[in-house]
Amino acid sequence: MHRNRKALLALLASAALCSSALAHTGAEAHQHLGFMAGFLHPFTGLDHLAVMLAIGLWSALVARHFGRDMLWGPLAFANVLLVGAALGLQGMQVPAVEPMIAASLVGAGLLVLTRLPLRGLSAAMLAGLFALFHGLAHGYELADNANAFEALAGMVSATLMLHTMGLALGWSLRGAHVWVPRLLGGAIAAMGGALLFLQLGN
Repeated sequence: MHRNRKALLALLASAALCSSALAHTGAEAHQHLGFMAGFLHPFTGLDHLAVMLAIGLWSALVARHFGRDMLWGPLAFANVLLVGAALGLQGMQVPAVEPMIAASLVGAGLLVLTRLPLRGLSAAMLAGLFALFHGLAHGYELADNANAFEALAGMVSATLMLHTMGLALGWSLRGAHVWVPRLLGGAIAAMGGALLFLQLGN
């Protein structure tokens, strides 16, 4: 139990160190992003950080076994993130991208909270839906960046790292008191709800 408390504190501390609740600050701030800046980008906003950790956390909590059963959601998220970013770079316009990003936090948090037992293709499709809007936002940000694909490679690498961190945390919490992951999921869903309220109020 002591180990589980330390894992929870580490997650909360990483969230507290983030300088901004929203990772999307506009294309003008991303005109010269390279691989390393792209890699660091998901760590600078709670929306990206929380949803990527949550997908890994949920995938580990609901997996039947350690191994491939845990990877459907994280791998789908990383791949569809890249697809969405490519569409954004090409100028594909989708309405309400930012509110949908906030809604994805609500959804991901609820998945952790309820331990909804989706696996395989169902888990991949839902995680991919969340990732699409995050990817589109990245694509819009990087549209005028000559190093866009380097930055995207960094972002996808960071995404996979955050998923792995979430998987490790989720696996460590499988034997913890049920309220520990529920509190984490509830906090993520509440944060998404607050961001959604702000987005819809603008």
